[in-house]
Amino acid sequence: MLRPKVPTNPTPTGIVTPPVVEPTAVVQHSPAPLPVAPAPAPARPTVQLTPGALVALIGGGTAVVLVVGAVLVSMLLAVAVTAASVAVCALVVRTLLASETKRR
Repeated sequence: MLRPKVPTNPTPTGIVTPPVVEPTAVVQHSPAPLPVAPAPAPARPTVQLTPGALVALIGGGTAVVLVVGAVLVSMLLAVAVTAASVAVCALVVRTLLASETKRR
């Protein structure tokens, strides 16, 4: 009941039968008529910057650069403050451990 049944494969005979290939008919269709070319789309209007728009664009770019710079500087300052506080903590712990070993 619990024994697996192993399937038995027939012994190979060495005779190989090629697969049956059915020829297919080649049918040529008449070429479809070429589509009529659509009328060219109207040319896009070019973007023209007025002096006021140019000043606004330069001012906006400057503001973006200043904000991104402030964020990056604040992140660098946060890393520097964290590193300094970890260094101070390491010195305090080292001093406490050194004084503990001298008392013994």
